[in-house]
Amino acid sequence: MSRLVYGVHPVEELLRSRGAEVSLIYLVTGDGGPAVRAVGEAARKARVMVETLPRAELDRLAGGGVHQGVAAVAGDFRYREAGELLDEILGRGEEPLLLVLDSVQDPQNLGALARSAEVLGAHGIVLPRDRAVHVTPAVVKASAGATLHLPIALCTNLARTLGEMKERGLWIAGTFVAGVAGAGEAGGARAPWDLDLSGPLAIVLGAEGTGLRPIVQKACDLAVEIPMRGAVSSLNVSAAGAIVLYEAVRQRRAREREA
Repeated sequence: MSRLVYGVHPVEELLRSRGAEVSLIYLVTGDGGPAVRAVGEAARKARVMVETLPRAELDRLAGGGVHQGVAAVAGDFRYREAGELLDEILGRGEEPLLLVLDSVQDPQNLGALARSAEVLGAHGIVLPRDRAVHVTPAVVKASAGATLHLPIALCTNLARTLGEMKERGLWIAGTFVAGVAGAGEAGGARAPWDLDLSGPLAIVLGAEGTGLRPIVQKACDLAVEIPMRGAVSSLNVSAAGAIVLYEAVRQRRAREREA
């Protein structure tokens, strides 16, 4: 089954990094502006068929998403298996840094987290097979094309997968977000900069509104909570994830400089 990727930057990234997977490019009818023309030119150079569609038809294909006059038809998204991804990272002699999402539902949050993970150099994201958002056109768009470069793995049983990660040397850091269910139940939760996040690590984030499930909380070694000092008393999951991930990367780099 084919998938749709839309938005100028995601389609440009797709053509650049996986052009062979693209079967068709749609451009808005008429002059869509220089960015749309540049995508059309890149598609022609890559010998990908280009068709024009009225804006209303592109709106329909994108399901109301912001397509910017550009969409691409490509092959299925290629998920990884969580165990195989970990094998590859450890096989390269690297210390894993993963985001693990417990039942996140919002495509915008998954896309934003993928973008942060790719930019900051995380090794990938792990998602449950069920009851969670997967990679959709809206996720690709929100990620600004990061999902084209970042490994995303699926697992059947998240708690069991976290246990397997622990057996292979990873620390599991459960993130509790203020204003989300369960945040007040995080016994011993500390700010990310007060914890040692510099080693092999999986940062676990819970669903919007419900947080981490109890069975997932039990699998965590560390409880992370971001202090709130402003008038707004909560962060969404993508912002919280970016903060914890950045702190883990900062600590790693500090440790490397000291070595």
